[in-house]
Amino acid sequence: MTAVKSNLPKAAAKAAAAAVHPRSVETSLVDAALDNPVLVPAAAGESSKSSRSKRSASPPARQPETDVPPLAASAVKAAATMRDTKAMTNTKQAVPKKDPKLANAWKTKSVEELTDAEVLAMSDDDYMNDAQLAYFRRKLVALKNDMHVNAGETAENLREDTVVVPDPADRATIEEEHALELRTRDRERKLLKKIDQSIARIDAGDYGYCDETGEPIGVGRLLARPTATLSLEAQQRRELKQKMYGD
Repeated sequence: MTAVKSNLPKAAAKAAAAAVHPRSVETSLVDAALDNPVLVPAAAGESSKSSRSKRSASPPARQPETDVPPLAASAVKAAATMRDTKAMTNTKQAVPKKDPKLANAWKTKSVEELTDAEVLAMSDDDYMNDAQLAYFRRKLVALKNDMHVNAGETAENLREDTVVVPDPADRATIEEEHALELRTRDRERKLLKKIDQSIARIDAGDYGYCDETGEPIGVGRLLARPTATLSLEAQQRRELKQKMYGD
């Protein structure tokens, strides 16, 4: 046994010694690895460990800038909605600007050919002249005719829907549609009265002037609301009084 140990490397000698002195195979392999580290792929373990350390040391990949956390996304969406709503409100309240190039267009065109922009561009000296009065009369009459057509269509729809619908859900839907349409026609009926009053004011020469102050209402306001009888300032004062003191 001593001769064998002298001729074998240390690792083989210890393996042979393990055969004489029964030890666990695992312990023998550990001893062999300690004496002959070349036999154990320790470098592979170190390389994997170093690669893991490099991966841990490297900064994590940046998320794309388009990724937004859920809370931030909802906030952005709410802000966009608010911005769009504000833009829509400003568009509705904005008064169109006069175009000086169109100031004299009414002199070479008939009332039927005039546009809102051309009427708005007319000078203050021409306020509520014959051309403007004729233009607003035509606009009021057209609005009145449209409402009469809508009223006729509503009556026709109500007559067509007199058939009893067996399904309660469908019947409830039809009744709701009828109620909505009748409410719309009721508002238009009240507006028809104002239209007739505005046409009478044109005939009397009072159209376009505030009932409270006598000042011009303004072409821009009349284009947006042809039945207006108060200037914007007078209307705001009236609404403020109603809020403070009630009707």
